[in-house]
Amino acid sequence: MRKLILEKRMNLTVENILLVGSILLFISIIVGKTSYKFGVPTLLLFLAIGMLAGSDGIGGIYFDNPQIAQFIGVISLNFILFSGGLDTNWDSVKPVLKEGLVLSTFGVLLTALSLGTFVWYVTDFTIYESMLLGSIVSSTDAAAVFSILRSKSLALRTNLRPTLELESGSNDPMAYVLTIAFLTLVINQDQNIYSIIPLFFQQMILGGIAGFGFGKLSKLIINNLKLDFEGLYPVLVIALTFITFSATDFVGGNGFLAIYICSVYLGNQDLIHKKTILKFFDGQAWLMQIALFLTLGLLVTPSQVIPYFGIGLLISLFLIVVSRPFSVFVSLMFFKMKLRRRLYISWVGLRGAVPIVFATYPLLAGIDKANMIFNIVFFISVTSVIIQGTTISVVAKWLNVALPEENKSMNETDKLILELPKSSLQEFEITPDFHAVNKRIVDLHFPKSAFIIMIKRNGKYIRPVGSTEIEANDVLMVLADSQEDFTNVEKKLQMPITT
Repeated sequence: MRKLILEKRMNLTVENILLVGSILLFISIIVGKTSYKFGVPTLLLFLAIGMLAGSDGIGGIYFDNPQIAQFIGVISLNFILFSGGLDTNWDSVKPVLKEGLVLSTFGVLLTALSLGTFVWYVTDFTIYESMLLGSIVSSTDAAAVFSILRSKSLALRTNLRPTLELESGSNDPMAYVLTIAFLTLVINQDQNIYSIIPLFFQQMILGGIAGFGFGKLSKLIINNLKLDFEGLYPVLVIALTFITFSATDFVGGNGFLAIYICSVYLGNQDLIHKKTILKFFDGQAWLMQIALFLTLGLLVTPSQVIPYFGIGLLISLFLIVVSRPFSVFVSLMFFKMKLRRRLYISWVGLRGAVPIVFATYPLLAGIDKANMIFNIVFFISVTSVIIQGTTISVVAKWLNVALPEENKSMNETDKLILELPKSSLQEFEITPDFHAVNKRIVDLHFPKSAFIIMIKRNGKYIRPVGSTEIEANDVLMVLADSQEDFTNVEKKLQMPITT
């Protein structure tokens, strides 16, 4: 009878995958919209929907395949990291580059080691199993954090938000390397801990080099491969994204690090159809987050998590109150930063879906305490979201790191709305001696606040894109913020183009 029930559940899952998946997706979007009003992290709600639809919930969907969950997780993380990198403004990140990189490397290491030591002390785990658990939950996830900041219309003081963005976008590779390294030591007990050091440097160095190299190569391909349809450019970028990840992994580098560096580089370059690419990946990132959280919710069996309530809560509280603040304060001890800013960075140590994905690696490796580690990690992620995620705005105001209402800068939506109406419009007639003749718009490197909104050519009006070539006798209608921008535009059109 039990076998018949499981087979029926499995058949329902396979045969109606599109129906079930689309219903869960629709419910997640509606519930996610509602969550903004109440300040509840969408991550928690997506996980809850997946759990309700699972074998212990009202949906009764039987899903017990860590391999598929890990595959979905890796694909989703590629999209999420790439989208986050594209949205990273280098000008805002550059002033806090050192702080962010120290937090995402040395800070992650300190979190893993301090938490692992505590786990070893309070449980019957071996030292390597304890360090494995600490490594899995050592990285932060800012997706839910910034959704709450947007829902509360909360803006942070100068350089605090870029620091959090840089850390959260770049610390997953370090956590991944530590997870794989300590998992190797758990499986091969005879190996020395020093044997993982070459693996660490190999992963990070090759990942960094590959990320920058594929970034430059991707820019050349995107801007020089002429495609007939604008909609194909995001598809091209998807292909380049997975080539970057898989090729880097093939040569022994860290694919996640390569993806992030590649996307940060591309996000700060002039690309053909860049707005189309950005909007596409923003939507895909949301889709992948929902798919990832729902999948992990389905994979978890709540009845198996409950027995670890006590030890899970103890470890989670130590991570929030001791381990995370310790790693932040030690990492930033040589940087000039106010105490309240350090405290807020310590509090925004939200654990999300990434640790749960990393927790599937021990499951697939078949180590003795894999199920226990997975359930504890899941509990840590959920409690972190509940405790930290719901209090982010309150703590920001309490520590006085939130901007006053009248001083808040525009968010991205406001900028898009106000993007077109610039201060003035000017026309530029392109004579045959202009250096811009037969050059593509993307290669002219216009000021970021100047746009060619229309080209008059042979009595007809053309709406330009990045790949549009300027021809002699064209009349360009340019929208810009200031006279200085118009002067720079004129120089770009007349003078030899330098890159």
